[in-house]
Amino acid sequence: MSKAIKVTVKGRVQGVGFRPFIFSLADQYRLKGTVQNNMDGVKIHVESDSFQNLESFVSDIRLKSPRLSKITEIKSFEASYEAFDDFTIIPSESKGSSSLVIPIDAAVCDECLEEMRDPSNFRYNYPFINCTQCGPRYTIISSLPYDRPVTSMKNFPMCDDCAKEYNDPLNRRHHAQPIACPKCGPQLKLYEITGNEIQVNDIVHETRKLLLEGKIVAIKGIGGYHLCCDATNEETVRLLRLRKNRPDRPLAIMAISKQFAQKIANISQFEESILTSPEAPIVLLKKNSIETIANSVAPGTSKIGIMLPYTPMHHLLLDEKTLPFIIATSANPSGLPILYRDSEAFEYVKDIADCVLMHNREILHPIDDSVVECNGEELTIIRRSRGFSPDPLNASQDVNGIVAFGGQMKNTFAIGRGEQIIIGPHIGEMDHIEMEDHFKNELYHLMQWTTVPNQTAVIDKHPLYATRNIAKSYSFNEVIEIQHHHAHMAGCMEENNISENCYGIILDGTGFGLDGNIWGYEIFYGNKREFNRIGHLNYTPLPGGDKAVREPWRNAVGMLIHLYGQVGYKMANQQFPGKENLISVMNEMVQKGINSPLAGSCGRLYDAVSAILGICEISTYDGQAAILLSEVAEETNETYSIHWIDDTLHFGKMITEIIRDKNEGVPISKIAGKFQKTIVESFIKKLYALQPGKVVLSGGSFHNMYLLSELTKELTRFGYDVYHHINVPTGDGGLSYGQLVAAAAIRV
Repeated sequence: MSKAIKVTVKGRVQGVGFRPFIFSLADQYRLKGTVQNNMDGVKIHVESDSFQNLESFVSDIRLKSPRLSKITEIKSFEASYEAFDDFTIIPSESKGSSSLVIPIDAAVCDECLEEMRDPSNFRYNYPFINCTQCGPRYTIISSLPYDRPVTSMKNFPMCDDCAKEYNDPLNRRHHAQPIACPKCGPQLKLYEITGNEIQVNDIVHETRKLLLEGKIVAIKGIGGYHLCCDATNEETVRLLRLRKNRPDRPLAIMAISKQFAQKIANISQFEESILTSPEAPIVLLKKNSIETIANSVAPGTSKIGIMLPYTPMHHLLLDEKTLPFIIATSANPSGLPILYRDSEAFEYVKDIADCVLMHNREILHPIDDSVVECNGEELTIIRRSRGFSPDPLNASQDVNGIVAFGGQMKNTFAIGRGEQIIIGPHIGEMDHIEMEDHFKNELYHLMQWTTVPNQTAVIDKHPLYATRNIAKSYSFNEVIEIQHHHAHMAGCMEENNISENCYGIILDGTGFGLDGNIWGYEIFYGNKREFNRIGHLNYTPLPGGDKAVREPWRNAVGMLIHLYGQVGYKMANQQFPGKENLISVMNEMVQKGINSPLAGSCGRLYDAVSAILGICEISTYDGQAAILLSEVAEETNETYSIHWIDDTLHFGKMITEIIRDKNEGVPISKIAGKFQKTIVESFIKKLYALQPGKVVLSGGSFHNMYLLSELTKELTRFGYDVYHHINVPTGDGGLSYGQLVAAAAIRV
């Protein structure tokens, strides 16, 4: 007896070869019917006279799905028998509300690389080879559901060879929307920075030659432009830093293979799996040698950011014998959005690059490289972008219609749809109108695609954050303000499925507190809806406000004067000779409260100690002073004085002990180690007297692996269950996620 069933599949099931997979599966079980993309996922109708075959078909959908797919729901139910003659893929349906998972960009797969390197293949050496399991997705989509006519590939009509593969249900490129070849697909062009085209037969070879000659080339990839140069050429790397005005911040490297990456970094098996994954992020790795690459790639740090080639063009460009490593850093000037429009390329990089390598496949949605670090067998996401965004995360409750606007630094936004949270791609610092426009553009498209109602906007309590005004430009039914560090706590609770009251240790650089001061060294007790602050650092002034953040020595001066008055003033002059006139002015500012906001944060404490120890007096990138201090710190069980008065940690005595040790010639590495151990023990001392329970760790300072691992170890030893972030950055890149979660708890 003939039977029919309908199957609906939700999740990441578009742009990953899901319909061809279903077609092959139906062919295997001799089923008739249809498969179709719609705004809700994939809809399947199958018929057979074997009920066993229908059951096996449904079972195999989950067990054998394509590598880029991620199924969140499968439902099947009986349907009317329609006597189909065969099984076909029918046109997509674009009506109704969307619950689609937007496909993510994926690194080129091994099968495509093998074809690209095969001289007999018609895609030999073609830099845009792809299939259903790899290539661009999110960056080329204009609307949903995902089909070629609504991507930037619509401008490239398929040739007969590509069309044959595209329409062959048994081919790996069946319905691969970016399918292309040298005859019909995108092409490369190479230009001098003046705009003159460089006419050569082999553009990739010529680009490699330019890089080997010491040139800096702006190269267009999947999500934007990179500035690239030979990473082994010290003179060129220094020139890139000079032109880009990036004196110290480490530069990311692209290595031709994991074998070459191992020449400069220690790579565990788990780290290797992340490097070679479809997401292909930048992975922060421990250096094992700097002889192979230029010393100025990552100066003063023990770690280096490495990624492997993730586009066919990158694989063609790198060469084991001549060019195994290149710098690949973002091409946008500091503070401006990622460069991705060809029309802006020459103007953006005119004073930096010597040449521009571009292609004519339009990038519709720019996206940065993701950055991760591995803590043993756990992945820590530092920047969640290409390969991860905009993949949704499951929520513990209904979050539909909530849109969180994030913070000012390392900004992302988050959208709630049903019981899913979609975190947008990394935006960056919201200090310029161009960044605000970039934010609005990406938010607009994701809101259009997700079709969520404008119910609740969520913003930070800081009165000067640009995202507050952006939120006001939309028509939401309500606007909810969430305290910065409560958002961090709520996000970590959500990731770890914690609904009951717990402790939160939040270590951060800057966050607007409920009392109007700057928080960032907090112990909370509460839940996703509300919290009590049961411990914090005492406040000291930042003379000059943001200038004291950029110049940590000013922060240290403010601390000394505030803590010790005229004695502190003298101490400041002793610690920072040659700055007496400036210190005199800052003394007046602190004493009179002029442009000297009060702060009690982990980031600012690290900055001050780093400056006092002579490690970093001027920060040229965010977190530099703290990073360099932690780099030199040796592990120790010794601590400085820890002095809690009620709920306030007073650190003045610790500062004088640090200065005493420095003046007595104690090695800087030992002082830095004792300081870090003191940070850890300050929380143990406070929480030791409390009833053990669950505690979440969040905030940007937990990118410091020492703080994360030591606090986890020590708190666990005293009976606490310790949790940290898993799929969301612990810093402000995860702020919007936490804001949304907290707002959902309040809205109930």
